[in-house]
Amino acid sequence: MKSRIYQKYIESVRPALQEKRGYKNVHQVPSLQKIVINMGVSASLEKSAVDDATKDLTTITGRKPVINRSRKSVSNFKLRKGQSIGCRVTLRRDVMYEFFDRLVATALPRIRDFRGLSSRSFDGRGNYSLGLADQTIFPEIDLDKIKRHQGMDITLVTTARTDEEALELLKLLGMPFAEGR
Repeated sequence: MKSRIYQKYIESVRPALQEKRGYKNVHQVPSLQKIVINMGVSASLEKSAVDDATKDLTTITGRKPVINRSRKSVSNFKLRKGQSIGCRVTLRRDVMYEFFDRLVATALPRIRDFRGLSSRSFDGRGNYSLGLADQTIFPEIDLDKIKRHQGMDITLVTTARTDEEALELLKLLGMPFAEGR
């Protein structure tokens, strides 16, 4: 059984984009390629901070994160080579669409004073990045077991060639962009 967002993409979004933009082939129509979720952890925190971030990211995504390690030492940041500084997960296919659905339908509306996402966070190649200040907006996280509030970066990688195509794709998929931003 395919995800609700994937069904929406196949049945309504792809034909709408193909008709509006005049694509001759369905493979030219932009689509989501992958979602990358990254949680950076300060090197000055205790060693269990990376373990807590890994546990939270596993709970949110259902996948085991890869631990990011520092490449070189920086004395001003009290950082040593090989020290754990964060974790990341890359989601593709069905899991990606399920996460996107949960992000749009349940997590983003739980942000306090949420008025929509900025449409200026595209990178020039059709990829969209957003930062979340707190992992507790996801309903999977148990608030009683949180030791520290941890932010995360989410990057939506699309096959769109321009930012306008990607913005149109994400709007049709249900991403809540703020008007006038």
